[in-house]
Amino acid sequence: MARAHLEFHPATAGRWSDLARLFGPRGACAGCWCMWPRLARAEFRAGMGARNRRALKRIVAAGETPGILAYVDGEPAGWCAVGPRPTYRRLENSKSLAPVDDRPVWSVVCFFVARPHRRQGLSVRLLREAVRHAAARGARIVEGYPTDSEARIADAWVWTGVAAAFERAGFREVARRARTRPIMRRVIRATPRAARATPHSAARGAGRNGRARARPAAKAVARG
Repeated sequence: MARAHLEFHPATAGRWSDLARLFGPRGACAGCWCMWPRLARAEFRAGMGARNRRALKRIVAAGETPGILAYVDGEPAGWCAVGPRPTYRRLENSKSLAPVDDRPVWSVVCFFVARPHRRQGLSVRLLREAVRHAAARGARIVEGYPTDSEARIADAWVWTGVAAAFERAGFREVARRARTRPIMRRVIRATPRAARATPHSAARGAGRNGRARARPAAKAVARG
């Protein structure tokens, strides 16, 4: 990916076809269409496949931006789901991932990277863009729930990301109630003049950070 042209965009209705193409006929994995974090188990299983696809499409069509799309040389290559924590029913029903405190947070709950682009640092870049996206919408804390294990795990089972990628993106562990599932946070400090996320950012090569230019009217900047 050293010479690739990278771009990152919120998943808007106008980019639905790119998201669908990235997820492919399997809906990323086993008909999920990134609906697992949003639905109760029975509802998710009943919708696996076409129904979950329609559910995600309705979310995007309604104007919600449920995540960030990464493009490599103009082609959709990666996905990171991010939104306010209450969006994700699975988190609300999880004992190990129960809230750390009563502060409002945005949550990063899912990644999907196309096979040719895996293990090249794209998840780290997606995390940084997710933080910018959340900060521009008023978030002060962005939280993730990665896997932290020395055992080799198939890519399909680390869809919440890995702890090392979160660390590289500036997240720090704040709680761990299950041996391999830390809760990691990146705090966004308030400032009168901070870098607001532009509609997209782009960079050439993995060695550059692809940050959007700062805008004077912004109110928050990511820290960590």
